[in-house]
Amino acid sequence: MSGQQSKWKFLIIADDTPEFKKVLRLASKRAEKVGGSILMLYIIPPADFQHWTSVRHLMEEEAMEEAKELVDCHLREIKRISGLDAEAIIRKGKPEDVICEVIAEDREIHLLVLGADVEGDPGPLIRSFREVLLNMLHMPVLVVPGNMTDDEIDKFA
Repeated sequence: MSGQQSKWKFLIIADDTPEFKKVLRLASKRAEKVGGSILMLYIIPPADFQHWTSVRHLMEEEAMEEAKELVDCHLREIKRISGLDAEAIIRKGKPEDVICEVIAEDREIHLLVLGADVEGDPGPLIRSFREVLLNMLHMPVLVVPGNMTDDEIDKFA
């Protein structure tokens, strides 16, 4: 097996939650340490607006622009933390469907890394993982608690 085939690729699901900042740090540090890479996926949920097509398209365009700005910011942060140039994908759709599609398309993904809020509802991706993704994915999933400190993350990575 060549080095390229055995290289660890971490899939992280980008958003603007405090938990994602923990995921981003852990995946960046760990990928740097093991000589791996990061694939960042940003998912735009389906628009629930069906009345006027032109308004729906405008809303989708705005969501895409916001997603690009957020992803670019996260890519710069990954570079700052680890020196790595991460890949990024922006997709529209139902999160669990999109995650499964991306994993099926990219056979180099070794680990899905998710963040969880520890002060109440852990978040929709953790719920979806428990309810849907667990049956569909055949890979390890690392859940990063949102209350981890940077020092704790650095020790773990």
